Amino acid sequence: MAGFLIALLSGALMSVQGVFNTQVTKTTGMWVSNAWVQLSAFAVCFLLWLFNGRDSVLAIAKVEPKYMLLGGVIGAGITWTVIQSMGALGPAKAALLIVIAQLIVAYVIELFGLFGMEKEPLDLRKVGGLVLALIGITIFQWE
Repeated sequence: MAGFLIALLSGALMSVQGVFNTQVTKTTGMWVSNAWVQLSAFAVCFLLWLFNGRDSVLAIAKVEPKYMLLGGVIGAGITWTVIQSMGALGPAKAALLIVIAQLIVAYVIELFGLFGMEKEPLDLRKVGGLVLALIGITIFQWE
C-alpha cells in the first residue's frame, strides 16, 4: 500500500513540477530553468545526505555497469521534454502522454529484462490495459 501511495504522490509532484518549470522557463529560458532544477535538487539531496545517513560518496565508483550513472543526464532530458510538452500541449494532455509513454517503456523493459530488471512473461491483461489507455488518450484529445 505504501508503494501505491508513493507512486500517486510521485505523479502529482511530477505534474506540479512540470507546471512550475514551464512557468520559470518563460522568464529565465530553457537552460537556466533546467540548470536551476538540477542544482536545487542537488542541494536538497546534499542536505538530506548530511542529516540522514551519510552513505559513502565513493561507492558511486563501484556502480556497474557504468552507464547506470547517466540518470542525471536523463533527468536533464526529462526536465527539458516536460517543459516543452507542457508549453505546447498544456499540463493535462502532456501529463497523459508522458504517463502512457512511461507505461509502455516500463512494460517493454520488464518484458525483455532490460537494464538488469527481471524478465517478465507477456501478460495479455497488461497489453489490454495499455491498449485501453491509448484509447483513453484518443478520447481525451478529441476536441
